[in-house]
Amino acid sequence: MGEIIDGKAIAKKVRAEVRERAEAFAQRYGRQPGLEVVLVGDDPASQVYVRNKERAAEKCGLRGEIHRLSAATSQQALVQKVQQLNASEDVDGILVQLPLPKGLDAQAMLDLLAPDKDVDGLHPTSAGLLAVGRPGLRPCTPSGCIRLLDEVGCDPTGLQAVVLGRSDLVGKPIAQMLLQRNATVTIAHSRTQDVASLVSGADIVVAAVGRPGLVKGEWIKPGAVVLDVGINRGEDGKLVGDVEFEAAKERASYITPVPGGVGPMTIAMLLMNSVRAAEARMAARA
Repeated sequence: MGEIIDGKAIAKKVRAEVRERAEAFAQRYGRQPGLEVVLVGDDPASQVYVRNKERAAEKCGLRGEIHRLSAATSQQALVQKVQQLNASEDVDGILVQLPLPKGLDAQAMLDLLAPDKDVDGLHPTSAGLLAVGRPGLRPCTPSGCIRLLDEVGCDPTGLQAVVLGRSDLVGKPIAQMLLQRNATVTIAHSRTQDVASLVSGADIVVAAVGRPGLVKGEWIKPGAVVLDVGINRGEDGKLVGDVEFEAAKERASYITPVPGGVGPMTIAMLLMNSVRAAEARMAARA
């Protein structure tokens, strides 16, 4: 039976590291690292997520503000807000909370962010740096997946990894990160044939599709490490992942639960990106 990876405990460890680095930053530069969040509209899930980010940031010694804008905010007004934060010397990280209300161009906002303040790692410059293997800010959920592998002692070198999903947010970046860790990586998607055979040969499985129970437990190679990024609402209203957890647990060596696995790592890695961005910005001035 596989060991369940406790994402909450590992995220707590990451947040402690962030707090230590933020304190060292404040002592050296006389101010706290600054993370600013732009929240447009009143999407309930975004409201909860942003509140959680705010509380976590405060506990880790980061300073910042949530800029709450109405759903009627124009594209021009949003551009002005992002440009203002780009220009502020005390702002080290900027996050534009998605999704944006209809009528606003989310990609244009992501493109507008100063790349060195892009703590979500979604700017084209961030994506390019990742693609060529140069240092930069990485998307938070994939970064969390890599940290989970490190924590359980899984070195991807020489292993077969299958990533289910090709999104810019998770699938593509985690595939590139695994490739940089010397794994042999296959990306499966909606047009892929015989997904079962691909998964059955994988030493590492990352499921990030958003379809409950897509990955059958019987597909899992004995001893594989399974990272379930999917968050879905089951028929009974409970959160479930993309993997048949109970069946897969019988075959995997390590597996993340949903909830409590990859999810907690996303905010933790956002905070880590924020303090890294602050350190890098100040180092560039030296």
